[in-house]
Amino acid sequence: MNRLLRFALTGLLALQLVGGARAQTTPECPPTVPVPTPDQLQAGARQARDHGFLWRVSKNGRSSWLYGTLHVAKFEWAFPGPTVNAALRASDTIALELDVLDPEVQRRMAQAQAAQVRAPLPPALQQRLDRVAQTECVPAQTMATLAPELQIATLATLLGRRDGLDASYGIDVFLAGWGHAGKLKVVSLESPELQLKTLQSASPAETVEAVASALDELESGRTLPLLLRMAQVWADGDWAALSGYASWCECLKTAADRAEMARMLDDRNPALANAIAALHASGQRVFAAVGSLHMIGPTGLPALLAQRGYRVERISYDKPVETPP
Repeated sequence: MNRLLRFALTGLLALQLVGGARAQTTPECPPTVPVPTPDQLQAGARQARDHGFLWRVSKNGRSSWLYGTLHVAKFEWAFPGPTVNAALRASDTIALELDVLDPEVQRRMAQAQAAQVRAPLPPALQQRLDRVAQTECVPAQTMATLAPELQIATLATLLGRRDGLDASYGIDVFLAGWGHAGKLKVVSLESPELQLKTLQSASPAETVEAVASALDELESGRTLPLLLRMAQVWADGDWAALSGYASWCECLKTAADRAEMARMLDDRNPALANAIAALHASGQRVFAAVGSLHMIGPTGLPALLAQRGYRVERISYDKPVETPP
């Protein structure tokens, strides 16, 4: 069961957690993220090409957009290419799983995190977790403030740093900044409390099993190649590969795997679809950006919006976007 990969790809919580996890104490530590210079930002914008997955969703004579994102990405991927940029400029509202730049979201997340039950781990398991955190150069004081599931989520989010994948370049973070800088309305489709609940196990025994399983995957080296593959699928906009995720993710081998995936994706999708539909129905032109795994199959957001009466068109990056009325 590749639980680490699911944590890395399906939640935004660790974007809030990794801010304190960037100590670089030895040459073996992953590189810290430099603040880009104005020249680098301008070059990134000029050279941007389209990544990810984009749909136009239309109803009542008005169009909105649905975009599949990646929560950890490379610097050059953070800039929207011409097709995605055109869709952004045709929108007046940016809707994200969570607007991680919203001070109120940050406050509620910190409050909910502090209130979480921290189930103690067996000493040997805690020692394993501490060793992995040390390898990834996560400060011990950062890990000590987190419930075990959030410690795993943090490690999952940091896993690709040596290969240039970083939450600081996450597409959701960029879109939040783009929306705020452009004075657009930026809204959260979910709550911090819900995302925390999604990651938390139902019992102390399940917490122990989840942490042990995730550490097995991490220590075996199996997870990083899968994370890198998923990142490349997103960068290439490879819809066929994304649609076949279940066949190569190594994450749906057991009934427990499938139940957990349903909880992290399928169970959240109806509420996400309802929230997007409500924004559109209120007269807004919405650019709704949600993790790409939420787009797959009959329970994915494109299918759910089609069931709600929307015309749903997947956009090819080979053709320019025609701005709808």
